[in-house]
Amino acid sequence: MAVSVKTKHEIELMRESNHRLEYVHDELAKMLQPGISTWEIDMEARRLIKECEGIPNFLNYEGFPAAVCTSVNEEVVHGIPKKSRKLKEGDIISLDCGLIYKGYHSDAARTYGIGKISEEAQKLIDVTKQSFFEGIKFAKAGHHLHEISAAIGDYCESFGFGVVRDMVGHGIGTQMHEDPQVPNFRQKSRGLRLVPGMTLAIEPMISAGTWEIEWLDDDWTVVTADRSLAAHYENTILITEGEPEILSLTKF
Repeated sequence: MAVSVKTKHEIELMRESNHRLEYVHDELAKMLQPGISTWEIDMEARRLIKECEGIPNFLNYEGFPAAVCTSVNEEVVHGIPKKSRKLKEGDIISLDCGLIYKGYHSDAARTYGIGKISEEAQKLIDVTKQSFFEGIKFAKAGHHLHEISAAIGDYCESFGFGVVRDMVGHGIGTQMHEDPQVPNFRQKSRGLRLVPGMTLAIEPMISAGTWEIEWLDDDWTVVTADRSLAAHYENTILITEGEPEILSLTKF
């Protein structure tokens, strides 16, 4: 496993790429309302990324046809935007998006409720988001990678939620997906030792029911096997000498 450790110059470019992505996510969130189509969200994501002088790194990645993954309700990840898919009151939607700025990738995901949503749906969104923060308590130099995984999984499972096992987080830099893989559940091994300069995309993918998933016939969209609701929360982080820096989230 060859894990990339970034130089100061590379870190600055990663930071700038992710700050621009944060702006994209903030703007996309403002347009979410009943009646909007997921295709409209994708069109706006493309416009915003261009405005940020970025390149959409999801678009055409292994054939993916959009700049943002729009995963609704039981869709865990990789939902394909469509003109026919219109959001309605009570839905939840995960937006997973990234961009390339001067050769460096950013990646982040958020899950939102549309209008008034159920208490169960809101709890799922809140726990998924908080699990990220539970995980990065261990994202420090000298700790081991799988301490992050265990903290995320244990936290979510304490609420009775399912932690998706077939999809994981990852290293990120000049490639969107780099070593190492970052699982969201407890591992038997400790994983590699974290060192300053590593950049990781930590992304809990959590369901209200089973952890098991299925792929739809479009070969992209991943859904919960029991069709329970799913939520996704992701940020790109930097391992430092002290607390981790959340590159794609400056306002929290």
